[in-house]
Amino acid sequence: MLPLFPLGTVLFPGLVLPLHVFEERYRQLVRDLLVLPEAERQFGVVAIREGREVGSDGLHALYDVGCAAQLRQVETYDDGRFDLVTVGGPLFRLSALHGPEGGGDRPYFTGDVQWLPDQLGDPARGRGLDALVRAAFGDYLAALGGASGQQIETPDLPDDPLVLSHLVGATALLDLADRQDLLEQPNGCDRLRRELTLLRREAGFLRALRAAPAPDLARTPTSPN
Repeated sequence: MLPLFPLGTVLFPGLVLPLHVFEERYRQLVRDLLVLPEAERQFGVVAIREGREVGSDGLHALYDVGCAAQLRQVETYDDGRFDLVTVGGPLFRLSALHGPEGGGDRPYFTGDVQWLPDQLGDPARGRGLDALVRAAFGDYLAALGGASGQQIETPDLPDDPLVLSHLVGATALLDLADRQDLLEQPNGCDRLRRELTLLRREAGFLRALRAAPAPDLARTPTSPN
């Protein structure tokens, strides 16, 4: 069983997710984590399919696949709020959801989870897709810069194709459904293949529309929770 933090975003393995925690139920989650050994301080981040993050009656449906968030830094405020720095850990599939309305001793959601492998797949296929995705990502950033009127430098990309698949999924300006689809791909090769399609699609849209939201590829959104 894993404590859950439903969010309006998707967390990928290895990526940093800062959180500002102010709701009492999630303050309690943090307090519960802090009594555990450091190696065990993790919770599940699951994207919200229907509903909203804030409010006890706002959550209607979650996606089935999420990513564990490993707690790395905690800043505590005098009024009980927390600022967290977390890093994406292993993937999981949610097999059962337990809500606070069930009368348990926890005010937040928990879930029974099945841990999922996070592997590249065929190495030769991975190397080929790696080169194509790197090129497509650079082309996408150029199109994004042209549409937004800003110069965007391609960040240093990891050598590992699996890590690249997570980084591209987390940093490209995609909607929640596309990010979740990337997270749920069975292996890194399939994720890279899907990213290649998305990057080419988005670059085409950007060049056709000549408009884009202001990019901020160096930061991860902070949840309002």
